[in-house]
Amino acid sequence: MWVKLCCLLLYFLALFVLARVFEAVAWYESGFLATQLVDPVALSFRKLRTILECRGLGHSGLPEKKDVRELVEKSGDLMEGELYSALKEEEASESVSSTNFSGEMHFYELVEDTKDGIWLVQVIANDRSPLVGKVHWEKMVKKVSRFGIRAGTFNCSSDPRYCRRRGWLKSTLIMSVPQTSTSKGKVMLKEYSGHRVEVEHIFKWITAHAASRIKTIHSSEHLREEWNRSDQYRVKIYLFASLHQPPAFFSALSVKFTGRVEFIFVNVENWDNKSYMAEIGIHKTPSYILRTPEGMYRYGNNTGEFISLRAMDSFLRSLQPEVNDLFVLSLVLVNLMAWMDLFITQGATIKRFVVLISTLGTYNSLLIISWLPVLGFLQLPYLDSFYEYSLKLFRYSNTTTLASWVRADWMFYSSHPALFLSTYLGHGLLIDYFEKKRRRNGNTDEVNANNLEWLSSLWDWYTSYLFHPIASFQHFPFDSDWDEDPDLFLERLAFPDLWLHPLIPTDYIKNLPVWRFKCFGIRSDEEVLETFPDSESDSDSETREGFISEKEGSEDDELLRSQGCGAGSCSRAGPCCRQEPCGHGASCCGAAGGTEPDWSAWPPQMLHCTECVVCLENFSSGCLLMGLPCGHVFHQNCIVLWLAGGRHCCPVCRWPSYKKRQAYGQGQPAWGQGPS
Repeated sequence: MWVKLCCLLLYFLALFVLARVFEAVAWYESGFLATQLVDPVALSFRKLRTILECRGLGHSGLPEKKDVRELVEKSGDLMEGELYSALKEEEASESVSSTNFSGEMHFYELVEDTKDGIWLVQVIANDRSPLVGKVHWEKMVKKVSRFGIRAGTFNCSSDPRYCRRRGWLKSTLIMSVPQTSTSKGKVMLKEYSGHRVEVEHIFKWITAHAASRIKTIHSSEHLREEWNRSDQYRVKIYLFASLHQPPAFFSALSVKFTGRVEFIFVNVENWDNKSYMAEIGIHKTPSYILRTPEGMYRYGNNTGEFISLRAMDSFLRSLQPEVNDLFVLSLVLVNLMAWMDLFITQGATIKRFVVLISTLGTYNSLLIISWLPVLGFLQLPYLDSFYEYSLKLFRYSNTTTLASWVRADWMFYSSHPALFLSTYLGHGLLIDYFEKKRRRNGNTDEVNANNLEWLSSLWDWYTSYLFHPIASFQHFPFDSDWDEDPDLFLERLAFPDLWLHPLIPTDYIKNLPVWRFKCFGIRSDEEVLETFPDSESDSDSETREGFISEKEGSEDDELLRSQGCGAGSCSRAGPCCRQEPCGHGASCCGAAGGTEPDWSAWPPQMLHCTECVVCLENFSSGCLLMGLPCGHVFHQNCIVLWLAGGRHCCPVCRWPSYKKRQAYGQGQPAWGQGPS
């Protein structure tokens, strides 16, 4: 989990650096930055009209370019980034679909039960034509969708009784707006009573009703009273401008943030005395001022703070988030982190997707389970102060310059989803490359495994859970001691070869202790080889090799007779397990070597011995040893081949090699005394 979290943080850092690179390239090619102000005088009539449409200001009665330019200046400063976004949005010819309501319940669920949005619904009466034609309706839907206003069509032929009860006997337009300024308040339906059905006239009707919800101040005395008044709203945003009504995006945001942020429009068009504005720090208009308990913040001075619906929406969401906003953010982050498993996991393709699906299910389940107590705690009245301090922390952190950069990057990448996905894929491929390079030296079989091999190992793992779940869940070593498994006595009472042997995974072999055998006063193998005479004759070498081969063959036969493992098991592992005997090339301890082993290098709970019963050879100084949970010790190569061949038990005492055993007491005998 921590590896995936670090990879995700590196990805976000790469996105941040990439955004700065794009800004530098844009500045080099065009000579301006996104935060640079634009002079409306230098813009064409078409660009000025595009800016007004994005801000939601009507311009149908302004035929002159001078009037349009003055309206743009009165609504707020224009930046290069806002101009670029507006022109790109105008060029995009994406068709916005409207909702077709199937009946009363569908209409009630989407329109009347929605407390934080505006709906525009065209009602088509029985055997009547719609009020707005198809072409004009599509233009209307596209225009209002810029400001978060949803559109739909209700055909009375699908539910005539509901239309009669509502009084919709002729085709009309219905607009739903929250009636109160509290969150989750009642919704009020208003019917269009105009005679002209042009898009501009209908849009003026919509913006006029949406602006009526905003508190409007027309005098300095009223401003003084409102500025010094303290009420339930902790966050207020003021618009100081010389306009007849606020822009449509400002009115739409007031509906969206109902109960969280109070929107106030200060119309200074006919003010003679503006001394109080200078007293509170407002020296120019238009100005968007955010007032919080921590102080006053001027919107538009930092990166990405454009005069548009999308920019101000992301700004206010970061200052005054809802619980749903935090949940969606955590959901996106958790899933981005889980998808990193597709690149971190090495091996077959099917294995990658199986691990990915498992990780996605686990992470999302844990996220939902973690959010349930959080939602319960937030309902407690004792946590009101904690909630206020959390919002204060959000306001402090999200009014910094770094936060404005993050919001600007978020808007940039969300408007270019292909770039976001391609960078995520490239980052994942880099992680896959470095992870594959790191694991190639450690486990080549895992990296190069194909789909069939992995499915076969998955089936073996699954069947091991069915037949022998203890072997799959228990690993060695354990930190705590527990009593002997009662299943062991049942295994001892039966004949093991008459039972169906379960498929037991060999993962536990990696956890078995491994160390080197050392003796007091014995030099290392390298020193012995240096002192070994180089002029040894070939005849002596052949004689010694022949002697060793005869000795190993006789010892293999003796091992088969003494252990009683059957001809099908030891005979396969015997030749591969043979270690170099004590002689000229190795130094032995105990009775054969005349020196004492260094028992301090042995792990605790391991029985002291100097001989491997698998190959019947003494331990040489510097050889690798491996111990089993029962305490018996063998050559590492010998016991690994023994266990990998399917014999998951100790060659001496038959204790299962995947089960922990109680620690031996001090002075307990070494070999020969198995479990009683």
